Amino acid sequence: MRPRRLRPVLTLLSTLATAATLALGTAGPATAAERPAPVRHTAAAHDLTSVTELLAQRLLLADKVAAAKYGTDTPIDDPEREARILDDVRARAAGLGLDPDAVAAVFRDQIEANKLVQRGLYARWDANPGERPTERPDLTKEVRPALDRITTQLLAALDDTEQSRARPSCGPRLAMAAGWSAYTHRLDALHLKGLGRALPSVCAES
Repeated sequence: MRPRRLRPVLTLLSTLATAATLALGTAGPATAAERPAPVRHTAAAHDLTSVTELLAQRLLLADKVAAAKYGTDTPIDDPEREARILDDVRARAAGLGLDPDAVAAVFRDQIEANKLVQRGLYARWDANPGERPTERPDLTKEVRPALDRITTQLLAALDDTEQSRARPSCGPRLAMAAGWSAYTHRLDALHLKGLGRALPSVCAES
């Protein structure tokens, strides 16, 4: 019988693997050398954890974005800022020798995942006034600079993992890495759903 403390981890990893498989499509059987193993023991999965850790960190900042906007006239959707972000990452991706459109697709997923969490938090706060944030973070001075730092780090991680993300086994390994990041960051159901939304374009074969 498995130790009781391991059950939540195994359940979460299974859930993430299923969600990522649906989002990424079937990656096909892995070779013996590529067969996924626990994140702590698989170099390739650990490599992708450098990406999923940043996705989880960026997703958690959605709470501060939502707290900054909730109850104001600032909308969740900001097409002009989103376009600027995507133009910026395309240009920076080209400078790194990465496919600009592929990188923009990854960041588009991060934007949509962030908005998914914001909408979920709005619905939660509307239904439960006692859970509404008591402080309003400064969107310009506090939140966006943190998002910009993660953007720079994520571009570097995508560059570092370019070959790994192009392997046929990327989907299952990404699911394992995402499951580990979700567990270490204690993501709840809403943020877990957001993490699933953040994954589809990470693998080059998705």
